[in-house]
Amino acid sequence: MYKILDEYKDFTDIKNMDYDQLDVFAKEIREFLVEKVSKTGGHLASNLGVVELTLSLLRVFNVSSDKLIWDVGHQAYVYKILTGRKDKFDNLRKFGGISGFPKREESIYDFFDTGHSSTSISAALGMAIARDINGEKNEVVSVIGDGALTGGMAFEALNDAGYRKTKIIIILNDNQMSIAKNVGGMSKYLNKLRLDPKYTKFKEDVDFTLKKIPGVGKGMVNSMGKMKDAIKQLIVPSMLFEDMGIKYLGPIDGHNIKELSEVLSMAKNIKDSVIIHIITTKGKGYEFAEKNPNKFHGIGPFDSENGKTLVSSIETYSNAFGNEMIEIAKSNKNLVAITAAMRDGTGLSKFSKMYPERFFDVGIAEQHAVTLAAGMACQGLKPVFAVYSTFLQRAYDQVLHDISIQKLPIVLAIDRAGIVGEDGETHQGIFDLSYLSHIPNMTIMSPKCVEELKVMLRWAVEQNYPIALRYPKGGNNANVKISPIRNIKLGKWEVIYEGDYNKQSKKVAILSAGKMVEQSIFAKEKLSKAGISCTLINACFIKPIDKELLKKLVQENYFIVTIEDNIIHGGLGSLVLEYINTITSDIRVLNLGYNNEFIPQGSVEQLYKIYKLDADGITESILNSL
Repeated sequence: MYKILDEYKDFTDIKNMDYDQLDVFAKEIREFLVEKVSKTGGHLASNLGVVELTLSLLRVFNVSSDKLIWDVGHQAYVYKILTGRKDKFDNLRKFGGISGFPKREESIYDFFDTGHSSTSISAALGMAIARDINGEKNEVVSVIGDGALTGGMAFEALNDAGYRKTKIIIILNDNQMSIAKNVGGMSKYLNKLRLDPKYTKFKEDVDFTLKKIPGVGKGMVNSMGKMKDAIKQLIVPSMLFEDMGIKYLGPIDGHNIKELSEVLSMAKNIKDSVIIHIITTKGKGYEFAEKNPNKFHGIGPFDSENGKTLVSSIETYSNAFGNEMIEIAKSNKNLVAITAAMRDGTGLSKFSKMYPERFFDVGIAEQHAVTLAAGMACQGLKPVFAVYSTFLQRAYDQVLHDISIQKLPIVLAIDRAGIVGEDGETHQGIFDLSYLSHIPNMTIMSPKCVEELKVMLRWAVEQNYPIALRYPKGGNNANVKISPIRNIKLGKWEVIYEGDYNKQSKKVAILSAGKMVEQSIFAKEKLSKAGISCTLINACFIKPIDKELLKKLVQENYFIVTIEDNIIHGGLGSLVLEYINTITSDIRVLNLGYNNEFIPQGSVEQLYKIYKLDADGITESILNSL
């Protein structure tokens, strides 16, 4: 089917191909990507944009010794194909299959686990320092996108790299922000001139000679330097990096393998750190992804012939959140929405168009987003920060220090909480309850259904203290009908179903939070068939817990079961157990959730089953305990 790809053995083949062959190879790789990702889902557009870059990197560098680090890592599919994993792409992002991100345990050619943004330059610098200490000679290359460069950590690393003068090569893959638009002849000429070893030697000789002139030599050198910088400021958009001590090259056409190979080869011969600015097209070579790169950034299975995905009729939590934000904004003029480069994912796209003056996308800068919200709240606004659970982890200190200490009325709308599925360990949202629950002044809520999210959001916005509102990916299970809570009282749980007990019955109370309420309802039916009646409680407040209801359950000698889509340590179960232990040691409590571990990739349903948080697993655990 593929002329070159089917015969391809390893990355040494790339070094022996001419540029015409490489262009054909790039086309085949794109066809392969569309074919495979259309069936498995994944990050398509970003990978289509780095085909020529990846081929050029493997042509110039030797990854048997040189280190290549992909920032975020969702653009490493091409690299995986070319480093021995082509035949595993049918199981991309599936349980037991290859990851959608670089994984050191997966391949000797994956040098650093990634999944979150803006980390690659720091990791590359660390590896380069270790290289120098160990007396090794390999190159270390970081590939970072323009979006990831909005993260403050990237600039911290750039600052350190420029200061230390430890040699690394940074590829700035610019596919959206267009940091610089001068992709013209003058820029190319200046880059070739500055890369030419003869030019560098000439410049050093001139400086040395001028400095020897008594009285005026140093002044002449300084004046020439200022003039040169002024010209560069006008022509080359490099001063930010140059002033940090990092040589800037570019912009370069990121789809021209010959030009990329030449510049990468030249960069190897420079003794200082280099940043190579390349311009690429996200979704390159696949019409539907080029026209709609956001849709094809992270996408489920789709029809490769027309680019259409299966549209679910079920309302998602994200969409419900976005729609309710619009409704609240109509009457609450102080409401503002903040997101960190996740406008579409968090459901705020419509809000951003209807209320552009009240919408703030800060880029990949969660720390800044939280403290920005804190500053707004100090001046009377009502900020809602919509963020994925896995990315809120990046702003832990700001939540604790800038929101909670000051008791500021900010709503953290925590999307993708709990298991998210195929993106694996780096993206599962199973830690937020644990670290938020022990922050003073923080209230935590979790809706059991989409409609309840709307009720909770409206209530949360009206309160005058910090509230974290966490909810899962997707929507409700179509096989269960759940009515939302209507009357919210701080720290009060909802009894969904009272068990039917006689004097001989063992009383069982299931306390579940968020999405786990659905599974508890199914488990109740199974337990009923086994002769066990259960009281079902919606633990809609994870913090504060309903101590009054818990005390009643203890007094009536219930067997208490807590269920959460979070690690057990520090979550709902821990809070319940801590409180009950202050009352008695005679009541049995069973905590169900994840052990203190990272959860691998796989479908949500599959992972629930494996970790015994589906109806069958919950039923089995309760029966075994009884």
